[in-house]
Amino acid sequence: MKCLDGKTAVVTGGSRGIGRAVCLRLAAMGALVVVNYVSRPDAAEEVVDKIVENGGKAEAWQFNVAESSEVMAAFKDIAKLAPVDILVNNAGITRDGLLAMMKEDAWDKVLDTNLKGAYLCMKAVSRAMMKSRWGRIVNISSVIGFAGNGGQTNYAAAKAGLVGLTRSAAKELASRGITVNGVAPGYIDTDMTRGLPEAVTEKILAEIPLNSLGTPEDVAAAVAYLVSDDAGYVTGQFIHVNGGMFMG
Repeated sequence: MKCLDGKTAVVTGGSRGIGRAVCLRLAAMGALVVVNYVSRPDAAEEVVDKIVENGGKAEAWQFNVAESSEVMAAFKDIAKLAPVDILVNNAGITRDGLLAMMKEDAWDKVLDTNLKGAYLCMKAVSRAMMKSRWGRIVNISSVIGFAGNGGQTNYAAAKAGLVGLTRSAAKELASRGITVNGVAPGYIDTDMTRGLPEAVTEKILAEIPLNSLGTPEDVAAAVAYLVSDDAGYVTGQFIHVNGGMFMG
């Protein structure tokens, strides 16, 4: 028997990169995985197909985490499929720019997706989790949320906000058997980092003691631990997966 047999996990932004790796890992642990996406049904269906090929169970589900009505409708429909036991808030976007020149729209879109989206999804699952007296919530923050980064004030604010959201929710929900934790990745080898100029990548590597980018699977392994019974006494905590770039 796999440790997540009978559990249902929703992974937002699950079609690519870190989210894809998390979906595959949780499915391998036995969970029925709901792969959330917004604009890439082909990528989401590829993840579902991969999971099914490996003997797992998965469904692709389209909704925008930044839109309250879409989130509430989606989770209501997902609950008809199965109660949500695990939520991984991974969906995120960037709209980088210097603070003095950043447009308000760039600020709002990043905060709405990266922070408000997590709040909306947590709100959508919390009552059912409290009723069942079991739940696992994992929020994907970033090294930028702890260390900051020039040109990313909106992204840093959103990811730092996830830290406060995680720790406060952990205190609220602990008495009902629900843990709320986070993972803070550093620079991970994804489509986003592969698009960086070589000089920028070299500069980043010089700041990482392990001298390499992480993999989506490295992050997925941390999530897997936090949703497992092995982490049943862990809540309000963040696992830093960054090769030693930030030690906090």
